[in-house]
Amino acid sequence: MNLEDRVTDLESRLAFQDDTIQALNDVLVAQQRIVERLQLQMAALLKRQEEMAGQFESFEEDAPPPHY
Repeated sequence: MNLEDRVTDLESRLAFQDDTIQALNDVLVAQQRIVERLQLQMAALLKRQEEMAGQFESFEEDAPPPHY
């Protein structure tokens, strides 16, 4: 294998690696967006759970004990 063939092979590998890195980056960006959206949804669910728990606590405090 002469020098020109080796350089051509290296250039080909580099181009393939660049394409692979770009594809991986695209997937990573998409996954990061999904993670951020899930974090926002989880925060909203936790807030809603706290609000609902507060409603049930006030309801339970007003109710007479079960032995009455």
